[in-house]
Formats: sequence, structure tokens, C-alpha cells
Amino acid sequence: MATLNILVLTSLFYVVLLFAVAFAADSAAQRGRGRWLGSPLIYTLSLSIYCTAWTFYGAVGFAARSGLEFITIYLGPTLVMIGWWWTLRKMVRVGRSQRITSIADLISSRFGKSNALAVFVTILAVIGTTPYIALQLQSVTFSYAAFADFGANTGEEINQSLTAFWVAAGLAVFTIIFGTRNLDANERHHGLVMAIALEAVVKLFALLAVGVFVVWGLAGGLDNTLDRIEASAIARWDVPGSRWVGLTLLSAAAFMCLPRMFQVMVVENDDERHLRTASWAFPAYLMLMSLFVVPIAAVGLDIMPQGSNPDLFVLTLPLSEGQDGLAILSFLGGFSSATSMVIVASIALSTMVSNHIVMPVWLWTTGGSAMMSGDVRHVAMLARRLSIAVILFLGYLYFRLSGGGAALAAIGLISFVGVAQFLPALLGGLFWRGANRKGALAGLATGFAIWAYCLFLPSFGPFMLMPQEVLDQGILGISWLRPQALFGTEGLSPVVHAFMWSVSLNTLVFFIVSVFSFPQPVERLQGAQFVNVFEHSTTSGGWRGGQAQSEDLLIMSQRIMGAGEAQTLFSNAASAQGIDGHLPEPTPDFLGELERAMAGSVGAATAHAMISQIVGRATISVEDLMAVADETAQIMEYSSELEAKTEEQERTARQLRQVNEKLTQISVQKDAFLSQISHELRTPMTSIRAFSEILRDTEDMSEDEQNRYASIIHNEAIRLTRLLDDLLDLSVLENAQIVLNLQTASLSDLLDRSEVASGMSDGSFKVTRSPDAEDVELYTDTDRLAQVFINVMSNARKYCDAETPELSIMPRVEDGIVTIDFADNGAGIPADKQGTIFEKFARVSETKAGGAGLGLAISREIMARLGGSIQYMPAQTGAAFRVSLPLSAENTAQAAQ
Repeated sequence: MATLNILVLTSLFYVVLLFAVAFAADSAAQRGRGRWLGSPLIYTLSLSIYCTAWTFYGAVGFAARSGLEFITIYLGPTLVMIGWWWTLRKMVRVGRSQRITSIADLISSRFGKSNALAVFVTILAVIGTTPYIALQLQSVTFSYAAFADFGANTGEEINQSLTAFWVAAGLAVFTIIFGTRNLDANERHHGLVMAIALEAVVKLFALLAVGVFVVWGLAGGLDNTLDRIEASAIARWDVPGSRWVGLTLLSAAAFMCLPRMFQVMVVENDDERHLRTASWAFPAYLMLMSLFVVPIAAVGLDIMPQGSNPDLFVLTLPLSEGQDGLAILSFLGGFSSATSMVIVASIALSTMVSNHIVMPVWLWTTGGSAMMSGDVRHVAMLARRLSIAVILFLGYLYFRLSGGGAALAAIGLISFVGVAQFLPALLGGLFWRGANRKGALAGLATGFAIWAYCLFLPSFGPFMLMPQEVLDQGILGISWLRPQALFGTEGLSPVVHAFMWSVSLNTLVFFIVSVFSFPQPVERLQGAQFVNVFEHSTTSGGWRGGQAQSEDLLIMSQRIMGAGEAQTLFSNAASAQGIDGHLPEPTPDFLGELERAMAGSVGAATAHAMISQIVGRATISVEDLMAVADETAQIMEYSSELEAKTEEQERTARQLRQVNEKLTQISVQKDAFLSQISHELRTPMTSIRAFSEILRDTEDMSEDEQNRYASIIHNEAIRLTRLLDDLLDLSVLENAQIVLNLQTASLSDLLDRSEVASGMSDGSFKVTRSPDAEDVELYTDTDRLAQVFINVMSNARKYCDAETPELSIMPRVEDGIVTIDFADNGAGIPADKQGTIFEKFARVSETKAGGAGLGLAISREIMARLGGSIQYMPAQTGAAFRVSLPLSAENTAQAAQ
């Protein structure tokens, strides 16, 4: 009888063999000698990770308990591969063109590259896959226990919990070594895929060998086997049609949505033409895996003692007949089925956790800037490795909490229903342009809540996470809220019941919310590229060139992709643009290419966010300053709606032309505005950055130099603050959001205060005033009027070029209107610039003006709100401005309203 020591040594030898195969495949790929690694056969065999310990062990137990119902777990994937391979081809094309790294990445990329959606999908995927990982640990543990039971006369026993822990630890080490060697998740794991292909052959050969032994060694031939099947309970199982259809649809949905299947089917795909081979070869593989399931189950029920675990008939039948070698081969087949699933699932989930949770959180906690110094690749790599360990620990924890006593098929179906919740968002995103992020989030939340309530929480057993009274009577005693009889639907199995309600309501909510909410422009663009992927496979979307600095993009990409790969990408792009050197122009096409390249390392959502930080650096982040851009986006959306909804083509064309003309005008105004404001902001920021770097990097610096540089930084910061204050002030005034504080004040006092604030009272500028004429009581907003006076006086101080500068202030009252003339003795404003001096950023001279050119624009808006005006008076000896406002309180209050 085989001992546990021999079994452990065999397992270790097998793992060493897998290490050797994986190393050899990786080495061959790196040397360029592994073209055969990308063959359709290897790709098809890698899909065999669908056949986990559930199908190797559990299918026999499924057949022994439920008859031919087990066929549904093979029928669903077969129908998908044969009838829906074109849908899989679309998924693969999207994955390659968008540099998709996981199913969470695909869903989030489709719906506006929303990292919030990616985080939600990732968390749900981890929770949904945890029972499946526990299933694999349970199968390996039960296998060891079976050997221990048959070797009981040797006194050997095993601790199942400890065995499961060490199996999980070993799988974590193997997965970390071969699944996280490269940061780019789009780069194929040749060694890992080759090891999975080898395991596919081992488990198929082992199952066929046991089947041949059972039919011709134990049953005495095919005829006797058929007689045993006919006499067994398997032939008498009557499977309801609803359960048959439900389980077939469930297995088909899980086949498309399982993170491990997405990993091998989409991410690890080198050539979408491999799907043509896999469309018939993989169903053939499934047929061979299921060929001897019923004979093994029937003979096991006939030969094995009453109460034997049918999940282990593949292993215990050879052991009962003393076939130790065949039993060890069977154990290796089950071991391969379990380990291949756990390894690939851990890689897929760790990539999702790293890209969509850890990296965004790390960037946020370290300042949230894409331009921080340092290499973040080690952070992403460490995150993936730790994620693998945590995911396997969660599987082990579920194994411990659930007791490890449920049938393998039952645990697998729980996980299937969980991941099936991705199907509405996945298919809706691929085929429906109207689907949006809000609908996807609402549908996923609804589906997973029902799955958790109806199936996942009850799987831990009564009194663990869900009280027995809730299972029996429903929440608050409401019978139609019973977890396994939701809305009064009784008579269905818990799995079919949970699958029907969760996916149905998921789909319904997804559809309704998407219909009654409008997608963002980025979602519409991504929707067009996903739905029409075969027409737009190589297009990029959404970027505008000219706002980013190529140096900043290179620094950021080197941190993510590595210096060599990033510099190669930039050099090739520069050459394609006909530019000497290694820095291309940040065109929309190049930004799209860079985003796809980075997405392979950190995911599409994170890559998009990091590039957005740099591309958006040259623009104002104040919302008020983006009003023009918002109007442009609204007009574009309005154009799209007209094009999509109207049936009158001539009318549509005319409306679109009008909208486009307005759009062009607004775009020109917006570009000029943003260009000017960007220049004004960048100038002080550049000085602050430059002199702060000098202070930081220069060690031997005198105290005087330090004070001088610090003063420059302080002055530039004040300048920047003043500019932002002016911008905010102008925005509030233009949007009529100002609240006036009307009160009575003396004109003389206002002029005194303004003269001091503008610097006119320091003696360098002669100010001539008329005290008698200034004896006027005003009812106005004194602070705002003083702001106008200060702006006018400050302009005179800046621009008056007379040798002895002088400013005359002459008030007078006439017909209830107070006018105050401000005239200096300088050269005045040139005639060609007099018409633009009240526009934003208009300045007469670049040499003497220290401001941004907003003072007169703000003054014009203030006077308009006060019911008055400010105007330039030409034909004077110098620059002259006239400020007019109503004298009576009634007129002022009426104008303020």
C-alpha cells in the first residue's frame, strides 16, 4: 500500500518537474526559440484550467448524486466555444487593442475607464472566486486523506487543516515565482502557460487511465459496465428541465466570466486565430474528460462501501484494488486540476487587486502625482505578490470556516453564480453602445447582493453568518424574502434559484439605469470602439495633444514600464513623426499608444488617470474657468444626439452645421483664453519650482543667497495668489453671483483709501484732487467701488511715462449721476489698443505691467453691477478714464437687483 511519504515525494517531484518545464519555456521564449509556445495546441490546452478538481473529482460525485446532470458543466462551455466563438473573438480583439489585463480592466475600460467600477469588480471577483479556491484546497486535502484512510494499518493520519495550509503556501510560492516575473500583464507568461498545458495532458491521461481500468479491469468490459449503469441509481435520476437549462446557462456564463478563464482566453492569447482551433479542439477535450464519468460513478456506487464519498471514486477505486501506481497517477491528475486553477486564478486576481486597488491607493497616499520621482514598478510587483498570498489565504480561510464538508460540485456552483454577475455588463458593453457606467454599477451591486444573500452567506452553514430563522422565515419574518425562496419561488434548487434571480435583476437594473441615464463623452467614445472593435481596433480615444510635456511623459512612463522599454517606445514614436532625438510630439495618437502600453503594467483605468494628470497640467483646474470648455462639450453632445435621434436628414444637417459653426467660434475663444491663462500661471510656477530646486539641491549657499531666493519664491507665490483671486473674482462677477453690500459713504473717504492702497501716497506720484467737489455722499458697495478706483490708480502708476508723473482726479455731479475722471500726464494709450483694454489679459505694455491684465475687465463688471460704467476717454493729453454711477439710493438698489 502506498504511504503518505511516497505520495508527498511524488508531489514534490511533480512540482519540480513543473518548475523545470516553466523555466525551460521562459528561457526559450527569451531567446526567441519558442515559437511553438504560441501554437493553437498550447492555447487550447491552457483553456483546460476550466477542468479543475471539480471536474476531475467532483464530476463523478455529481453524476453519482444527480445522474446525467453533470453534463451541464461541460455543455455550457461547449455551446459557447461552438456557437459563440465570434463573441470570444470580439473579447480577444478588444483585449489586444485596448491592452486589457483582466476582466475588471475590460469592464472599467468600456465604461469610461472608471477606476471606481474596476475596484468594485475586483472586490466582487475576489469574493466570488474564494469558494472555488477553497474547493481546490479541499480536493487535494481529501486526496491525501483518502491515501491515509487506505493506509490506516500503518498508523498514518493527516491533519486536513494543516495539509490545506501547506498546499496553499506551496501554490503561493510557485505562482509568485512564475506569475510575477514581469510587470506587464499583457506579456505572455510562457513558462506558466506551458506548465498548465502539461498539467492538462496529465489530468486527461490520468482520468482516461482510471476510466479504462474501471471499465475493463473492474466491471469486466463495456457490456457489463452498461448493465451496472442501468442498474444503478444514476439511470433513475429525473433531472427537471428548469434545472438542466439553468445549470447549462450558468456554466456557459461562468466560462466567459471566470477571472482565470479570461486570463488564459484573452490576456494570454497571442493570436485570435487560435480561437478557430480551440472552438472544436476544446469541446473535444471536454468530451474526453467526461467520457468515463458515468462508468466510474456507477461502478463506484456498486463496489465501494455504503457512505463512501463519491467525489473520490476516481482515487479510491484504484486504491481499493491495490493499484497504487494508478492511484498515484490519479492523485497527480487531481493535483494538476487543482493547482492549475489556483495558479491562474491567483495571477488574474492579483493583477486586478494591484492595478485597481493597490496602485491607485498608493499614488493617492504618496501625493497623488504622476510626476513623483522614483520607480514604482517594485510597488506594483510587491502588490501582486502579496495579493497572491492574501487570495490563497482567503481560500484557506473559507475552507476552514465552511468546514470542508460540502460536495465539490456544490462549492463550485456557488462560485459560478458569483462570477456570472459580470455577464450583463460584459455583453452589454460589447454589443450595446447605450450601456453606461451607472447602469453597470447598479446592475452589479444588485446581482451580487442577491447572490450573497441567497447563496454565498448560507453556504457557511446555519448560525455561522446567517441565522437559521432567516433561512426558514426570511428577514423580519417576511416569507417572500426567504433566501432560498425569494419572492415566493419555491421548488427550485438553491443554485438555480439564486442564479435566476441574481442575473435577471442584475440585467434588468443594468438596462433600466442605462436607458434613463446618459453616458459621459468618454463612455460614448469607448462604447463605439468596443462595439465596433473590428472597425476601430487600432484607434485611440479622447486625448488632445499639445498640452503635455514629452519630458514629463517620459519620466512617468519610465517609472511604470522601465527605462529601456519606455525610451524605445518614445524613440520609435519620434522616428515615426520624423523628429530627431527621442522625444516625440504629444499628439493624440501617441498619447493613445502610450496609454495602451502603460495599461499592460498598471491597468487601463490607472494608466488613463496618470496620463490625464500630465496632459491636464497646462490648463486651469478652477471649475469656473472651464465654463467655456463645458459648453463646448455640451454642444458636441447635442450634435451627437441630433445625429442619433432625428429622422429628418435635411433638418439634421442644417442644425449640425449651425452647431458646428458655434462650436468652432467657442473653441477658438476657449483656446485663446486657456493659452493666456496657462502662460500666466506657468510663469510664476516655473520661478517657484526653479528657485526651490536651487535651494534644495545647493548645499554651500550663503544666507544672503538663501534669503534672496526665498524672497523670489515668496513674491512669485503672492503673484500667483493674486492672479487666482482675480480670476475667481472675475468669474463670480461674470456669472452674476455677486452679493452687493450697499451702504452710505463719502466719496472723499473712498478716494483717500484708494490712494493709499494703490501706492500713490508714497510721494513718487503727484495726485491733484478737489476736496470741495469730493464732498458727495454715495449709496453703493464701498469695497467694490474702491476696488475700481485702486485698479485705475494702479494702472496710472504702472503706465504713466512722464518724467514727473501726475494724476488728476476730478469728480462732478450732474443729473443724479456722479462722474469721476482720472487723467494722467503720460503718453496715453495707443489708438490701436484702446478698443481692447477692457478685455481679459489685455495689457498696453509687457515691460512695465506686472499684472495679468484683469484689472480693467474686473472694473467693468463691477461698475455694471453697480448700475454705472467705466470708459476710456480718448483725445486727452494722457490716459484718462471716467467712472460714472448713480447718486440716488433708489437707482443704485434697482441696478444691484
